[in-house]
Amino acid sequence: MSKPKSPLIHRDDIENYGSIIRICQDDGAIANEPLSFAARNAGMLLIIYSQFFFASMDISVKLLNGLEPPVHALQIIVIRMGITFVCCEIYMTAMGVPDPITGPKGVRMMLFIRSITGFFGLSGMYWSLQYLSVADATILVFLTPLTTAVAGAVFLKEGYSVKQAVAGVFSLLGVVLIGRPAFLFGSLNATPQALPDTASAQRLAGVGACMVSVLGNTGAYTSIRAIGKRAHPMHVMTFFSLWCTIISSLGMVVFDIPIVYPTSWMWILLLLMVGIFGFVAQTLLTMGLQRETVSRGVTGMYAQVLFAVVLERLLFGVIPSLLSVLGAVIILSSAFYVVMQKAEISPRQYR
Repeated sequence: MSKPKSPLIHRDDIENYGSIIRICQDDGAIANEPLSFAARNAGMLLIIYSQFFFASMDISVKLLNGLEPPVHALQIIVIRMGITFVCCEIYMTAMGVPDPITGPKGVRMMLFIRSITGFFGLSGMYWSLQYLSVADATILVFLTPLTTAVAGAVFLKEGYSVKQAVAGVFSLLGVVLIGRPAFLFGSLNATPQALPDTASAQRLAGVGACMVSVLGNTGAYTSIRAIGKRAHPMHVMTFFSLWCTIISSLGMVVFDIPIVYPTSWMWILLLLMVGIFGFVAQTLLTMGLQRETVSRGVTGMYAQVLFAVVLERLLFGVIPSLLSVLGAVIILSSAFYVVMQKAEISPRQYR
């Protein structure tokens, strides 16, 4: 008995913006040639590639925060998403992609939902860092892959095998070993000296902000998968970047946050890097989630922690501990295990 289809999944009568293999016809027959490893796992590989650029963006933000004067998180979002919006519009105009502003009919509400939930996913993490250490916030936000896999199974009727669930749990364990949050490891994890002691109420607020980020990311990633190839990846990016820019700009006005102007070439370079790395990362992630089930795809997101460890070692000379190395090995092994699992492939997935 076949699994019931979710009403959120795209129909065949709506324009298709994506294709990663060609289905050839000769005398009315479909050529069913064996798929290569790259074609079979294109979505997962794109998601893993995107995590490298997300890690590079986070490193750029970390370098930017070390400069004077500091830049508020909302201003970083405005600049990053503003660059993303401009790049998307230039690309779609040059390539003749229809409906570059409004998006294709039939998915505009889903694009809006992706944009709003994505903003809360993005801003929730920034707000949580006011009250939590980076390690604690990272561990809590990395509940996203697990919640997204469950959401895909519930709302999109996608398969979620026990093997994928086990791999997700082991990946989360790897993140815990790398982050070593204080609430689990106590004195083993030194809290940064620059982070002040916070009252229990403030810490609770930080945990709440992380949960907002988790729910926002879950809604955003599930929406991208529901949209599928009914919209061009740039349509998804345009809506997301536009609404993030609008909401963040309004937030700066409402909370009377002053605009910080560039004072050095390094300041400008780092902001550009944040925008460019963020644009590339979001593009690859969107393309990956459009091609991969969320239950498999979100496992690749754990690779961001692995890339962050390597980049910090190269740029800041941070030597990872034995627990960090062990966590990185677990994450890499879990992602490799999921990639090597034979997924069910149907022509519909690549239309």
